[in-house]
Amino acid sequence: MARETAFRMGVASPPLDARSRHLRRLIIKGLDGGGRGHVGSAMSLIEILRVLYDDVLSHRPDDPAWASRDRCILSKGHGCLALYAVLAEHGYFPADALSGFCGPLSFLGGHPERGKVPGVEASTGALGHGLAIGVGMALGLKMGGRKSGVVIVMGDGEINEGSVWEAAMSAAKHRLGRLTAVIDYNKQQSYGPTAEVLELEPLADKWRSFGFAVSEVDGHDVEALRGVFRGLRETGDQPAAVICHTVKGKGIPFTENDPTWHHKSRIPATQIAEMMAALEDK
Repeated sequence: MARETAFRMGVASPPLDARSRHLRRLIIKGLDGGGRGHVGSAMSLIEILRVLYDDVLSHRPDDPAWASRDRCILSKGHGCLALYAVLAEHGYFPADALSGFCGPLSFLGGHPERGKVPGVEASTGALGHGLAIGVGMALGLKMGGRKSGVVIVMGDGEINEGSVWEAAMSAAKHRLGRLTAVIDYNKQQSYGPTAEVLELEPLADKWRSFGFAVSEVDGHDVEALRGVFRGLRETGDQPAAVICHTVKGKGIPFTENDPTWHHKSRIPATQIAEMMAALEDK
């Protein structure tokens, strides 16, 4: 309970390390190339995706369709620049491709597309669909006797959608213990705070009531994330939910918790330079 109280009081996360700053610079490379993008939405995701791909998921960049891989679905597809940065860092495609983000000849669009972007498990963007897709995947894997895990990363505003809770009921019914719902809980959605748009609290109790084993964690604390994600295999047949308390726009002080940075079009070179300066190695 002490940790949950710390989240409510807004205790600061550990400082970003060199790898987290580097991944954010890759995001900015995409923003610069495309001249636009979901800035705040991508910056809140980095540590979550970093830990999943670095330390948790079984995956093979040289064989993205490896049958025994774990599946990771970015349901909040508008945060795709964070996923692209992590996939590029793992060698799914060259990092230089980020410079063509949203370009007419680029395979990196404003939402991730399966079959076009190596490593992307599902085409997402219409919010609220990722968990249902993940439940189908997890059920198929279970029926086939496979031990692969399925992780679905959702936004907090996204879970306003009723399809999320229908899928949650199905996951519990079918005892999909290899399925994990991860919520990027930055408490801001496209047009305002989640508490004003549609209050989510008590969020942990909601997931518990739907039959999930629930953990809460600082979504920017790499070591804490490692600890939580590595313990997910201990839930038996019970699906898991990990509520990651994050900061929208994390790492760029002038974008943090500012809903106007949910998405930006025509980002000028001066702001790109300011974002890069904010991420200089200390």
